[in-house]
Parts: sequence; C-alpha cells; structure tokens
Amino acid sequence: MGTLGTETRNERTAHLDGMPVADLLTAMNDEDQTVALAVRRALPRIAEAVAAAEAALRRGGRLIYLGAGTSGRIGLLDAVECPPTFGTAPEQVMGLLAGGPGAFITAVEGAEDDPELAVADLEAAGLSSADVLVGLAASGRTPYVIGGLRHARATGAATVSVACNADAEVSRHADVAIEVVTGPEVLTGSTRLKAGTAEKLVCNMLSTATMVRLGKVYGNLMVDVRATNAKLVDRARRIVVQATGAEPDDAERALAQAGGHAKTAIVMLLTGMTCDEAAEALRRGDGSIRSATGTGTFTG
Repeated sequence: MGTLGTETRNERTAHLDGMPVADLLTAMNDEDQTVALAVRRALPRIAEAVAAAEAALRRGGRLIYLGAGTSGRIGLLDAVECPPTFGTAPEQVMGLLAGGPGAFITAVEGAEDDPELAVADLEAAGLSSADVLVGLAASGRTPYVIGGLRHARATGAATVSVACNADAEVSRHADVAIEVVTGPEVLTGSTRLKAGTAEKLVCNMLSTATMVRLGKVYGNLMVDVRATNAKLVDRARRIVVQATGAEPDDAERALAQAGGHAKTAIVMLLTGMTCDEAAEALRRGDGSIRSATGTGTFTG
C-alpha cells in the first residue's frame, strides 16, 4: 500500500499543520486543479465505458456501481440521482456498497477486505450477463471490488474498473480499465480528496453521457426529468418552453395532458400530435425526441 501514488506523501503540503488557513486552502485548491487534467487523460477509456453502459441498458441490462468506503458512496450517489434526473427506473442504475446501505452513513470496518461479500451482494442483486458492472477503487486494489469484477466476468457481464493509481490490480479484472492518476493527496492517504473528486467526475461523465446516448437529453435539456416536487414541476415547464419556444401557458397545458412528462409534451408541441400519438412516436423512436419528430439524430 505504501508504494501507491495515492498513499505517498505530498511534499507540497508537508507543513500543512503550520499553514495559515488561507495558504492551506490555496494548497488544496491548487491540488484540486490537477484532477480534471488527470481525468482528461483517461477520456478514451471513459468513452469505452460509456459504450459498454449504453449497450447494457439498450439490451435491458443495468448499470451497477460497486465499491467500498468513499468510492462506493460516490457510485451510490450517482445511481440514486439517475431516476429524478433521467427518468430511469430505480433498478436500471444501482449502487452496491461494501457493508450494505447502512455503510453510507456509518463505516463497516473490514467489509472492503472480503471479496466473497461482493459476490453475495451481486447475486442478491440478480447480476446477469446483460448488465455492466463498474468497480470503483481509489487504491486500485480493494478486495471487495476485485471479487465483484471477477464474479461479473464469470457471469458474462461487461466490466469496467475505475482506479486512481497506474497499473492498478483492479484493471486486470475489467474489460475497460479507467486509471485516473491523481497522485499524492493533500492529507496523506485521504483518498476522499483528489481521488474521490476524480471518481465523482468519472461517474458524472459515465451516467450523463450514457443517458444522452439513450435519448434522455434533448439539446442540453433533461427532458425525462420526473416532476416530483414544486422545483421540478417548474423546471419541466421551463424545459418545454426552451425546447419548443412555446408560451408558458401552452407548455403547462401540454404537460398536464402528458401527465407531467416533458418529453411527450415537447413532441406534442413540435409536431401538433396528440398525447397518445406523441407517446407512440417516442416509443417507435427509442425515446429520442429527434427520432420522434423526424428532425434527425446525432451520432458518433
């Protein structure tokens, strides 16, 4: 462990405890600015992971994040944000955390060291060959994650690993190995800092780009948003107005007819279709507004 980049001492912050607060924060901010560049270097592998996730969801499979500690919490956080943002079913994108859901709040010591625990968690989740498993391990050597990736491969599921060290052990157990080399932390070994930020950025990209490819975004609008509270009801109305140029009252009426579903309301207003016709056009177009309205799709 001591030889890992994420565990070595950062000489730039060797006197952290003696720094004035302003200097301490500047040092942290300077280090944080290196994270996005480290992620940029991993973009080709992240693109491969997006392709694997898109393929899994198109064939009826799931995107499953697996991790321990901070890594697992980041995966779980990304998963729970997908239903309200993209209208996915709760089971389509899920996160598994070593020690169970309660470990999100209270650490379960030793859970990350048990590879068989990951096997049990994946079997309980009904992992199948249709799914894609994303194993998150900042160190790149977490036994829980390695056990999960091995089991997923044996099951025939697609596998992706995310680590913050080069030549990570988890990389050997994944079809797509993402290594974001973030280097020594400001606070030695505290991978909730730069490494955690890198993992969050990768998860942001993976889920968002996958949902764009699946037609859950129109332009840069989250057209499958679930309007489950006052804020989101207002957002859905604004999305329909922005996507169609309609007056707010017309957008509100279309949304009411569409049961609050912005995507259906947009197709109605762009084409003059009824709600049922718009819903059918979206079904035939695999949920894509561009396909449903005949305005073409972006590929690449």
